[in-house]
Amino acid sequence: MIDFTEEQLERYSRHILLDDVGVDGQEKLLQAKVLIVGAGGLGCPAALYLAAAGVGTIGIIDSDIVEISNLQRQIAHFTKDINVSKVDSAAEKMQAINPDITVKTYKDYLCAENITKIIEGYDFVLDGTDNFPTKFLVNDACVFLGIPFSHGGILRFNGQTMTVIPGQTACYRCSFRTPPPPDAVPSCAQAGVLGAIAGMLGTIQAAEALKYITGVGELLTNGLLTFDARTMAFRKINLKRQVKCPLCGDNPSITRLVDAEQSVCELKTDPVAA
Repeated sequence: MIDFTEEQLERYSRHILLDDVGVDGQEKLLQAKVLIVGAGGLGCPAALYLAAAGVGTIGIIDSDIVEISNLQRQIAHFTKDINVSKVDSAAEKMQAINPDITVKTYKDYLCAENITKIIEGYDFVLDGTDNFPTKFLVNDACVFLGIPFSHGGILRFNGQTMTVIPGQTACYRCSFRTPPPPDAVPSCAQAGVLGAIAGMLGTIQAAEALKYITGVGELLTNGLLTFDARTMAFRKINLKRQVKCPLCGDNPSITRLVDAEQSVCELKTDPVAA
């Protein structure tokens, strides 16, 4: 049991006041480990909110450096951080918000060779990547290791997210079997994205992580939440675990991690509905 200091009791007081969270829930957060894949549009707001919430250990992986075009939506990075490693830039802001936490940085490109070593030991993973091959890789590795995770994707004015509890709920491949062909879907660099959309979706993903850790509420499982910010229309598409899923189905054909052909593209909108 954690012996909270007076400063911690004040820092986390708004959590502790919540009947569903309280001291016990805050203790769970301080003992939890969450990995964020991607220090970009989704990863930045998620990282700041998880740090502020007191998640004890937060890992963040990204191989890129900060560019000026990132600043329109990647809110953990400032103008002074241009040409700085994204994970170092994000870690600085996270620990400035909350020195209680431990931030582990990985200046690596996630691939089949290193993903297991990186994600094992974490309680929850947030997928904030900008390409389909890595999204499928995160899904597959989390299913193999039994680690819950949140998928997220954005493009133009749209966002989508779902939470996966391996062995219990539909996985990403239950809805999207394989990555689309390279260049089949435009990237944000090609089609653009409204900056605030990243904040909307990244904070939803952070909330899913906090809910999972504290056991509060209902997670976005067995459903794909989509929204169009032009109309603020939100829709939840019901999904279910597919017995013919090549990964988590009754007779899986995917038995090892592989790197799919790389294609930077974020949002696919034709899931297999239940």
